[in-house]
Amino acid sequence: MKLAPAIVWFRHDLRLADNPALHAAMQSGKAVIPLFIYAPEEETPWHPGAASRWWLHESLAALDARLRELGSRLIIRFGPALATLREIAKETHADEVFWNRRYEPAVITRDRQVKEALRCDGLSAESFNGALLHEPWTIQNQSKKPFQVFTPFWKHCLAKPDPAEPLPAPKILPAPPKWPKSLALGELELEPKFKWGDGLRVAWQPGEAGATVNLDRFLAKAFDDYTDHRNRPDFVGTSRLSPYLHFGEISPRQVWHGLRQLALKRGLPVEQWRRSQFVSEIGWREFSHHLLFHFPQTPTEPLRANFKNFPWRKDAAWLRAWQKGRTGYPIVDAGMRELFATGWMHNRVRMIVASFLAKDLLLDWQEGARWFWDTLVDADLAQNTLGWQWTAGCGADAAPYFRVFNPTSQGEKFDPHGQYVRKWCPELAQLPGEWLHKPWEAPSKIMAHAGVELGRDYPEPIVSHAIAREVALEAFATIKSPAA
Repeated sequence: MKLAPAIVWFRHDLRLADNPALHAAMQSGKAVIPLFIYAPEEETPWHPGAASRWWLHESLAALDARLRELGSRLIIRFGPALATLREIAKETHADEVFWNRRYEPAVITRDRQVKEALRCDGLSAESFNGALLHEPWTIQNQSKKPFQVFTPFWKHCLAKPDPAEPLPAPKILPAPPKWPKSLALGELELEPKFKWGDGLRVAWQPGEAGATVNLDRFLAKAFDDYTDHRNRPDFVGTSRLSPYLHFGEISPRQVWHGLRQLALKRGLPVEQWRRSQFVSEIGWREFSHHLLFHFPQTPTEPLRANFKNFPWRKDAAWLRAWQKGRTGYPIVDAGMRELFATGWMHNRVRMIVASFLAKDLLLDWQEGARWFWDTLVDADLAQNTLGWQWTAGCGADAAPYFRVFNPTSQGEKFDPHGQYVRKWCPELAQLPGEWLHKPWEAPSKIMAHAGVELGRDYPEPIVSHAIAREVALEAFATIKSPAA
């Protein structure tokens, strides 16, 4: 007598290697039905943005291709999740459902309801940790409360044993006697309606194979120059793994153990590599999920209660200029144009453009968070929230209110040769480096020789940073009382 098949519900775990839910299904000895359910309404208001939907389309195609190599395929359905799982179980007589956990507030609530309902139906429903080194509820401070400062949080995590070794990818997937019906991927209508996807496609290779390529590239120099180069947007000095981690095309355990193996080959002491700069970046990802889980209101509310009455401005023209890379500050504009062209922005530049919006323009950080959510291929609710609240000064471990990034000096320091600005603001390409980050100060002869007229070829600064900084400090000083 053949065993009933098992359903593996894929979500933000679009990989075969180190996939605990898939591994558990394989261990059951049953035929496996890989299933993806698109149910954006169940993640409202944070359903995937346009760039994320493009990536999801490409990643699902890559996953299906990998599954077919193993004699399987990806079944695609449109939600709601519970009703769809019940339909698939009824159609295939499946009696077990496996999935890897997600940690966004709306998804946690939905998944809890799904698990309870399936078990009431008589099905086995099991979930696993496939996305984090340490799940949020497993980490507490000495007072048994969640951490709100990164350094003690990560120190606590590093005191724990190393995460388990990654699980191997299956070499074959047993198929059910009959496959249930599936939507064609195109029926989900995830791809952009205009040619925006062309730029994303040039910049990225979504899928598990693309994740491996990026990890291997990064590991070749992870301990050599990351600390020095991670702040330089003018060349590839970071891992660029963020979208792959977000969509689960690679797991943090795979990254951790890749670094560990490299360190062993080089004879680096354990404490040295565990406390390296890039490992701490993995820690910040963990910290963001820790915060989102324990403070689920933070995507729309400041963690620090004294910020609820902050006098944010409303200026649609300024917001539009920021979104389109037309602020008149080259490093800011270069970053915003890179974002729209590639769906990604260098982390140092993210801090610069976020500071400009929240502190130079005094526009609500949530406006920036929503724009990033729609345009980033790595739009992750936990990290997006942490990053914006950190910059605005209203979140955990936040930047002090008096820290206002100077876009000119930041550009001169981190894009010293102007390669980044020249790439994304080509109208300024002929300006000498001395004036590239502050074209409004360049002599008229220099501007004429470079073929640049402010207000015609490139905008005048929409605000004076020096004045804007003083205005921001006055505004922030009104609410600088300790967090509630």
